[in-house]
Amino acid sequence: MISDTKVVAIGGGTGLSTMLKGLKLHTHNITAVVTVADDGGSSGILRSDLGMLAPGDVRNCVSALAEVDPVMGELLNFRFKDGSLKGHSLGNLFLAALNETSSSFDEAVKKFSHLTGVVGTVYPVTNESVTLSALLEDGRLIEGESHIGVHHDGPKNGIVKLMVNPEKPKAVDGVIKALEKADIIVLGPGSLYTSIIPNLLVDGVVDAIKKSNAVKIYVCNIMSQAGETENYTVSDHLAAIERHSYEGIADIVIANNAIIPESLRIKYASEHAREVMIDSINVLKRAKLVQGNLLLVRSDKIRHNFSRLARTIMRLGSDVNYFENK
Repeated sequence: MISDTKVVAIGGGTGLSTMLKGLKLHTHNITAVVTVADDGGSSGILRSDLGMLAPGDVRNCVSALAEVDPVMGELLNFRFKDGSLKGHSLGNLFLAALNETSSSFDEAVKKFSHLTGVVGTVYPVTNESVTLSALLEDGRLIEGESHIGVHHDGPKNGIVKLMVNPEKPKAVDGVIKALEKADIIVLGPGSLYTSIIPNLLVDGVVDAIKKSNAVKIYVCNIMSQAGETENYTVSDHLAAIERHSYEGIADIVIANNAIIPESLRIKYASEHAREVMIDSINVLKRAKLVQGNLLLVRSDKIRHNFSRLARTIMRLGSDVNYFENK
């Protein structure tokens, strides 16, 4: 049964779009707030060549919420393999064309959403072109979203602070309004420093979250990420978010407690990643903790089971005392 619960999901990358597939089965009042700081791959090229905002994460979210023929859905994510268009997805190019004929990027996203029959609303968090930089423990500054996760210095030289240039870019009006009216606000899942936190550095977003009466949920990643969260526990993830926002931003933290298959542990370890350990005592000092089997293995990649995750989020939104331990 579809409810009228108003859910705002904040993030970017694969994590956000995956979760949206589950949430749209429960409510059509979904607002996805998406980072536009990506500067690598197809998005980076389009940013450089056309002066537009990064379309990739937005396109993923539109695709996840679109009610279109499956063939059209595949086309939106189709990526050219050869020629001058190599590396570009058709959806990114579609958004680029719409951006050329629109007064702002969020207007282009609205047109894109309308044409693809999106359930809910997708907003870029800002219309301003932003660049991320990360301050490391040794004092060095890593500039550019695509460079932050590949500095390969290991956990002993972790990220202390994330910054955005220009400072305090203006949020898209619809983002603030959606946060003010939300019943549930979800942070993550997704890359901590390159998908989630960048949204919190946009002017007005943190204040709107703080003032909102919504149930605020943080969905922690299942695996750590090289260059960003090596050796991070669940509480380390939450502490990083609080450093860039305010203490108590999450009422509830959701974490996976399913065992990772040994073969995948070995595979991810070769990429300097491991399962995020649940340090319950430290998490419970800051928020309620909900643990559950949220693991989905697809093509040797670990993802959240979007169906279980969405059910958990929706139930928590109506009953904050509920704990999913299945």
